Formats: sequence, structure tokens, C-alpha cells
Amino acid sequence: MQTVILDASQIEKKITRIAYEIYEEHAHEKEIVLAGVVDGGYALAQKLGKVLKKISPLNVTLLKININKKAPAGETAVSIDKKENVSGKSIILVDDVLNTGKVLSYGMKIFLQSPVKSIRVAVLVDRNHSMFPIKADYSGISIATTLQEHITVTLETKGKEAVLLKD
Repeated sequence: MQTVILDASQIEKKITRIAYEIYEEHAHEKEIVLAGVVDGGYALAQKLGKVLKKISPLNVTLLKININKKAPAGETAVSIDKKENVSGKSIILVDDVLNTGKVLSYGMKIFLQSPVKSIRVAVLVDRNHSMFPIKADYSGISIATTLQEHITVTLETKGKEAVLLKD
């Protein structure tokens, strides 16, 4: 059985609200970096970037984080799609769903090698199953689920975006 948690219209509103929250916190900045975890996090980062460009004067740099989710601790398991100097910049680490925090912990690792100004986490869905010390600074919806349930986020298809809960 599957239940629609958010439809396309609701997702758009959540993304807009998250973008305003990011802008409010970073209004004094000239630039922020949105670093999206492939695949869903990068799609969300792209959408957040578009909204931020409409509502703010911030320069938005978009980075794609590739993580080998089966072996995230390996030396080459985490990479970004382009060389970008992030020293002194504010980073927003973006993923579609925050489950245990494991993926975002490893995604953060690549930025901890530089003296960044700050790192924040933005997610569309926070499932509240923390096993790693990661919390969402910006979230669209927080939902308590069982570990057996599955959240599916579809963001790539215009008009067919949805967040689904599957038993």
C-alpha cells in the first residue's frame, strides 16, 4: 500500500519555504553553495537554487555529491562533480530524505577538509531515525515512520512530483 504524503503543489510550497529560510539565515552572505547528494538531493538542490535566484541576490553555486552508498567509508567513495574552492563559504548539504543520517555524514566529510564558514542540512523529508549526529536545519516535512516503511521522493518530472509512503 502507498500513501501520498506530499503532492506536486505541496512540494513546491515546501521548497519555496525552505529557500526563504535559507535566505533569511544567509542574507548577509554574497554566495552560498548548495551541495546535493545524487540523485534526489541534487534534484532538490537544483529546485532550491532556482527559487533562491528569484527571491534573493545570493550567488548560488550548485555541486553534485556522488556517494557510494554500499561502501561510503572507502577512500574514493565520496566525490563532487567539479572542483570548487569552498573555503570560507557557507555550505548547504541537500538530500531528499533524512533517514539515519549516514549518507549525509559521509557527504559532509568532503567539506570538512576545507575551512568552510558553515555547513547546514536541508531535506524535503525528515524521518526522525537518527543513528548519526545529523539533524535537518531546514526540512519540508518531519514524519515519524517505522524502519520497515519506505519514503519515495520523485522530483525530476514536472507536475508528477510526489512524496510517497510505502508499507
